[in-house]
Amino acid sequence: MLIGFRHLNSKPFISFKNFAFKNQTVKVCGYNRFLSSTNLQFQSNSFKEQSKTLNYNKEVNFKVNFDTMATTINDSLAKLSLKEPTTYEGSFPEYNTVDLLRNYITQELSKISGVDPSLIFPALEWTNTLDRGDLLIPVPRLRIKGAKPQDLAVEWAENFPLGEYLSKVEANGAFIQFHFAPKFLFNVVIKDVLTRKGDYGSSPIGQNKRVCVEFSSPNIAKPFHAGHLRSTIIGGFLSNLYEKLGWDVTRINYLGDWGKQFGLLAVGFERYGSEEQLAKDPINHLFEVYVKVNKDVENEGDSLPEEESTNGQARAFFKRMEDQDPTALKHWERFRALSIEKYISTYKRLNIQYDVYSGESQVPQELMNKALEIFKEKGLTHEDRGALLIDLKKFNKKLGKCIVQKSDGTTLYLTRDVGEAIQRYEKYKYDKSIYVVASQQDLHVAQFFEILKQMGFEWAKNLLHINFGMVQGMSTRKGTVVFLDNILEETKEKMHEVMKKNEAKYAQIENPDEVADLIGISAVMIQDMQSKRINNYEFKWERMTSFEGDTGPYLQYAHSRLRSVERKSGISTEKLANADFSLLVEPQAELLIRLLGQYPDALRNASKTHEPSTIVTYLFKLTHQVSSCYDVLWVAGQTEELATARLALYSAARQVLYNGMTLLGLTPVDRM
Repeated sequence: MLIGFRHLNSKPFISFKNFAFKNQTVKVCGYNRFLSSTNLQFQSNSFKEQSKTLNYNKEVNFKVNFDTMATTINDSLAKLSLKEPTTYEGSFPEYNTVDLLRNYITQELSKISGVDPSLIFPALEWTNTLDRGDLLIPVPRLRIKGAKPQDLAVEWAENFPLGEYLSKVEANGAFIQFHFAPKFLFNVVIKDVLTRKGDYGSSPIGQNKRVCVEFSSPNIAKPFHAGHLRSTIIGGFLSNLYEKLGWDVTRINYLGDWGKQFGLLAVGFERYGSEEQLAKDPINHLFEVYVKVNKDVENEGDSLPEEESTNGQARAFFKRMEDQDPTALKHWERFRALSIEKYISTYKRLNIQYDVYSGESQVPQELMNKALEIFKEKGLTHEDRGALLIDLKKFNKKLGKCIVQKSDGTTLYLTRDVGEAIQRYEKYKYDKSIYVVASQQDLHVAQFFEILKQMGFEWAKNLLHINFGMVQGMSTRKGTVVFLDNILEETKEKMHEVMKKNEAKYAQIENPDEVADLIGISAVMIQDMQSKRINNYEFKWERMTSFEGDTGPYLQYAHSRLRSVERKSGISTEKLANADFSLLVEPQAELLIRLLGQYPDALRNASKTHEPSTIVTYLFKLTHQVSSCYDVLWVAGQTEELATARLALYSAARQVLYNGMTLLGLTPVDRM
């Protein structure tokens, strides 16, 4: 599976030698458009190698080995003297307690109703609120003829055996609502969470399937703009999610790394460049040069002959690059390498890692020629004033016509997209290809997908476009348009100011600058992720940096408070899994354990919606419920047995919160 964010206005280009950066080994891979095929590749180290500090990029590994994973659900069933229900297709009861309960409900409802289990299991749905139960089934979906659904619901609910799994089954109109037994959940879910730790929530849904994730894809030699944030963190989240669900994930950054803009940059650097500034702050200096040289182009207009104009000199320089002039390529390689080094530091800050840094230069000319040949063979193209067009209206009226080759024989981005898709499938044999692309490019992506389909590629049906809306008003508090690093620095400063207000707690933090940075990053990312990705949203400093309400700092505070409960308890972690959970009788504890049991389902649901907000919403529900427990479920001052049982519940909640936050790309802090 590939996840991609594309640029529609840049040119393809050349692969090149390996670069070794300060803390990275980066390989470059793909084809040389002008020489023979190569096997070069940008490949960054895993992010747990990128940082060894206490808080940054804690060693979170999203790859799951299901063959060696310790699971406890079956052991818990044996200790409770319960027989495991029949396992139905699509369920993973060893990894998901809710699946176990789905199987039980399916098994027993089939016996009562005579309905085939294959109809019952997929008809079971989540409830909107826990007062409606944990699962429900709409009786009409079971296709019973000659009886009223409301009557069947009442009859089946009255005759349903609760066993040890359920506390209540009730009819509600045409629905049957199933309430899980808290006693069962306490004895199964807490041990499962505390044993599997970071692996809790994972299941082998995508085992033996490949996903190549392509996302972010900034333009080389330009600073990482705040607007790139959405594709970067959505792609990072989807990569982590698919890995947790058993997919083999390859993360790819497909860079905008070719085109006349490099000619402009080279001309500009000759005029305005400083080797000293380049060494000190390469990206911002190159951007300053780029702005100045574009101002020259604007001021010149059409007043100069082509060979004397800035645009003409830029085109001439780019032509030298295409002709593999060593001097021209040396400039390009240096600017590209410096850009990637800076990008890596920004990605590291966001807990984003890549396996491959590729780029538009990696699409070889022979593949684009092959694409044009297939267009002709399939009768897709027609000529108009020397240009080649594909009329897609006969397949879908909304798609219109698109140019695939200019009258001068050069190809367009759409053709290179096709060549890259062919190349990538041949290399990775992916099972699904996801493109994370802004909604403004919906038409382009739809045209791209339709062309691949009409070319006859079977794998084209596995392409999926994950689009997203735009960030509005993303500027500093001073009102200037900014790059992402400026946003992150400003949020870090704001968080640091807030932390300093509590002098006692601040004195206990070993690395306040790093903690402030992590909380600030959480503020930015959660504001972005908490609503549906297709929605535009307004960037609000006051809301984002608040410690109250549903914000990133609030999640960090909730995690650090749970860590504090663990530290102050004086109870060893070894005692928690074997605590006496019969002591947990309060309604607040029951609601919390029901939420903890839902976490694996939340991941499964997120894989269907491809929405980070699915996980964010779950985490806020979880933290709100934890907060409501503090007034009732005291750990301090209780008997050891009661304190241990309550701490086990809190520790399980903290682990699930930790898992969800790291899945989103956050780094949870222990003190703040």
